[in-house]
Order: sequence, then C-alpha cells, then structure tokens
Amino acid sequence: MIFFNAEKIRKDFPILEKNIIYLDSACMSLKPRCVIDKLEEYYKEYGACAGRSSHRLSERTGLEVQKARNIVRKFINAGSEKEILFTRNTTEGINLIANSLGLQKDDEVIIGDKEHNSNLIPWLKLKNTVGVKVVICKSNDDNTFNLDNFENCFSKKTKLVSVVMTSNLDGVTNPVKEIVRISHDNNVLVLTDAAQAIPHKKIDVKALDVDFLAFSGHKMLGPTGIGVLYGKKELLEKLDQFIVGGETVTDSTYENYQQEKIPNRFEAGLQDYAGIVGLGEACNYLLKIGMNNIEEQEIKLNKIITDTLAHNEKIEIIGPKDAGKRGGIFCFNIKGMDPHHVARMTHASKNIMMRSGAHCVHSWFNAKKMKGSIRASFYLYNTEEEAKIFAEEIQKILKIAS
Repeated sequence: MIFFNAEKIRKDFPILEKNIIYLDSACMSLKPRCVIDKLEEYYKEYGACAGRSSHRLSERTGLEVQKARNIVRKFINAGSEKEILFTRNTTEGINLIANSLGLQKDDEVIIGDKEHNSNLIPWLKLKNTVGVKVVICKSNDDNTFNLDNFENCFSKKTKLVSVVMTSNLDGVTNPVKEIVRISHDNNVLVLTDAAQAIPHKKIDVKALDVDFLAFSGHKMLGPTGIGVLYGKKELLEKLDQFIVGGETVTDSTYENYQQEKIPNRFEAGLQDYAGIVGLGEACNYLLKIGMNNIEEQEIKLNKIITDTLAHNEKIEIIGPKDAGKRGGIFCFNIKGMDPHHVARMTHASKNIMMRSGAHCVHSWFNAKKMKGSIRASFYLYNTEEEAKIFAEEIQKILKIAS
C-alpha cells in the first residue's frame, strides 16, 4: 500500500494555489499538472491528425493515441484495445448503445430510479420514437439497490439492463456484479454508467463480466470532452454504426461503403487527440496514487462530516446514514432553507465550492416532490482540515436556521 498524503497530492494541482475549498468533484474534477502538460505536449510537439497522413507528426499522434488506448485498457482490465472506444463523454457512450442495439417496439430496458439524465433520456426517447418500454427498478428506502425488486423487473421482452454503478446523487454504489449475474441468467445484456465510480474505485470489467461500460474523462482528472465506452469485442462486432463518416469506413462509392474494423468504425471524424492522450495521462496518475487509497480517503472525509452533522435534526442526509456507503458524497438539505442559498453562503464565507440543485437526477427529486439538495463531493486532493472547515460552516448555518 502506497502512503497517501493529500497535502503532497495538492501540490500537483495548480488551481489549488488559489484560496478555495473545492467540494464539487462529482461534477468536475480538477486537473493535475501532468495532464495539463500532456495536453500542451500534443499541441506543441505533434499536433497533427492520426492515421491520415504519412509524415512523422501524424505517426507520432497515432502512436500516442494507441498508447493512451492501451493505458485505458489496463486501467479497467479490458481484454483487448479493440474494446476501448473513445467518445466525448458518458452520455455519448450510452447514446451509442441506445442507437446501435436495434431495440424495437415492445422491447424492454430496465433502469434504476436514481439514474442521471444521461441514462434516462436516451431510453425515454426510444420509448417515444420506437415504442421501447422503460422499466424502473425502485430502490430501498435508504436509496440502496433492491435486488428483489430488480429480479421482478424481468420479462421475456427484456433486452437490456442499464444502471448506474455509483450514484452521483448520494454516492451509493450498486452491486453491479450481482446485477450482471442476474441479468445474464435471464439472457439480458448489461450497460453500466461508471462516470461516478471510475474516478474513485478500482474497476475490473472482466471480474464484473459487464457487457458495456461508459465513463467520462472530466470526472477522473482528465480533460473535458473525452470519454470511453467499453464493450466486449464480440458484442461490439454486432452493433450497428451510430455516427458515421470519416474514419468509420475503409472505402466508399456513390452507392455504398465498407465499414472499418472496431474500434474505428465507432469513432467518426477527427478525434480529440489532445483529450485522448490527456486521459491516458490521468489514468497513469490515478494508478500511481492507488484507487483503493483514494476510496479510503474519501470515506474518511465523509465520516468526519457525517459524525459532526448527522445528529442535528435539521440535517436531512440523502442516502444511507453510514458514510461508508456514500463514498465521497455528502448530499443533504437543511430543513427550511433553500439549497442554493446554503451553497452561496458557504461560498461567500470560506470559498467552499459545492453543487446545489437536482444534480441531473430531476426524475428522482420530482418523484420525491423535492426541489433539490446540496452536494459536497470529495476527491483525492481534499484534506481532513477542509472537511472540518466545511462541517463548521454548516454548523454556523444551522444556528441561523434554528
């Protein structure tokens, strides 16, 4: 085990030289200097197209992209580099599957009741346009996943299960391995939204046996506008193309075209080469720190805050009371106070940066008849001192609210 030192890690993040307490990593992580330098390296040293030209700058770009694809493959323990598709983000990855599986009228897709809009709206669109049925699996009262409800969601028409791995609402991680087992027993494929999981815990797609997995770079120290869709090779081979054009074909005539091999057939047009190499660098950085170390640090911070605030009757925690089940997210409301107002108060007093609102899970809040919540989310660069300052500021607000 590598010794974890948040104070030392903070020195790798130039933006933390400012006087801020950044607790909004569930929305967007900060970027370490090595990732910023990697982006600059691309633009300064070899900023050309990959695979389109015969000169050395193009060849260097191609090699760097291939290197990054292999780093990502290792990061999630995929079996082949061909199983790694570069996308813009998690949303695009989920949309690719939604539009490539060939779902038809009356086919059923099971999703959870806490899905981000990225894993809800694509299925609702298919419901409205194709007639696909969207089946919602209800969670337990404490927001944890209910496997009994899940098993009862299946029918002979179920074609896909698409569930979040770790909720961006409350930090709860679903039992994906068990979800996959049950789904495969019913001959149903599984897609998981890993955007909120992959920055914070070790993910092994082979061990999970998941069919498809989507995530974004911007939540895991990587650049914005880059993401990954993992798919088992034999399944990707069967998928229809979604976005087509340059680089997705090997040849074309005025009447027809020949598809590229995977993964290229799904990576249409000029790619975000800087984003791809930056994502590879972010994966390397996280591996050096150790994913288990990151997860342990986040739970430690969450426990400090939970132990300080949870006993107050005006605090309403969203999710389980046990901080260990909420990972790096402390989502809450203060009775009688608007969540946006609370977030603005902590920002004004101590430069504490959080997110307030529905966190792109409007469906859950609407079902609960709630306007929103305040979400403090932690990452590897947050310290125990910051957790204590945050808890103290909320305590001051609680006195005002009483």
